Amino acid sequence: MKLRKLTPSLLRKFPLPRPAEDGTKDDRGVALVIGGSPQVPGAILLSALAALRAGAGKLQIGVPREIAIPIGIAAPEALVASGRVVQQYLKSADAVLIGPGMKTGPAAAALARRHARAMSDDATLILDAAAIPAAGVRAQTVITPHVGEIARLMKYDEKDIEDNEPDVALEAAARFGGVVVLKSDTTCIATGGDVYTYDGGSVGLATSGSGDSLAGIVVGLSARGADPLTAALWSVWAHGSAGRRLSRRVGRIGFLARELLDELPRLVGR
Repeated sequence: MKLRKLTPSLLRKFPLPRPAEDGTKDDRGVALVIGGSPQVPGAILLSALAALRAGAGKLQIGVPREIAIPIGIAAPEALVASGRVVQQYLKSADAVLIGPGMKTGPAAAALARRHARAMSDDATLILDAAAIPAAGVRAQTVITPHVGEIARLMKYDEKDIEDNEPDVALEAAARFGGVVVLKSDTTCIATGGDVYTYDGGSVGLATSGSGDSLAGIVVGLSARGADPLTAALWSVWAHGSAGRRLSRRVGRIGFLARELLDELPRLVGR
């Protein structure tokens, strides 16, 4: 196993796609975000807006019918669909995020697997929260579990993971394929035989909606054309850097996940 520290100098080896000055929104790709529930409607909104702040050209959101109109009003930049209508947008999306705000259970994983099969072969799938159990459904995938979610996915005890996070992330990448972003105070990004670690965030990032924002950055960068590992590395770094900026300006704790989004264009809007 190669253990590497995620730093700005390392990121220079993983350049983001740079849009041309005369480019169109189509050139920056379509990000489709699927999830939400009446109990947690804000989660998918955070993810969706993060995708735009990360530079995706077009945003589409798939949500339950009950919250479609409120989400559409809250995100006027997006196309909003619900029910079976969502299926028609899967093939044309450059990156698809499934999971934020969805109710945990077998139905979420089943929906994620069904949607994954309808995607374009060269699109990237990002699985977060309730959709993480669908890991392994396709190769070009990024999963973003925290320690509790990876423990359930791999049937481990959480205490056994806490001292072995790089090894567990690497094992998950080998077992399910794709890129694993194991979120913790030191986040591990694993793929192939490599693990990248990032501990440059702030305690203020441990707040409601923070993970939804991170997943949204990944889908936004993926829509722009970044490969799964590049999207994951930049997303973790940008998320942590945004938290540090807010810690200095707002306070060590108490800033909101929605405030992270305004920091993103300065970090990845290049």
